[in-house]
Amino acid sequence: MATSISSNKRIRQNEKRRIRNRALSSAYKTTMKRLLQAVEKGDRAAAEAALNEALARIDKAAKSSVLHKNSAARKKSQVMRAVARLAKKA
Repeated sequence: MATSISSNKRIRQNEKRRIRNRALSSAYKTTMKRLLQAVEKGDRAAAEAALNEALARIDKAAKSSVLHKNSAARKKSQVMRAVARLAKKA
């Protein structure tokens, strides 16, 4: 257990950040899963609706350093290509 006041404060701060990061990461993963399921089913309307939410979640995760900015750019590219391929099929 930490003894100094500043180390206790760091522990409290780190716990708050961990909880916030887990929430962002979980929301990002859930949104991506929903989008990829819609693409696999071939449901264009659901995929396009989920795309906007997914792009927003990716940006939020990158902004708070849950995702690296290059990983975020790559994920955005991947999901936009997947939805575009779905649109071409229809």
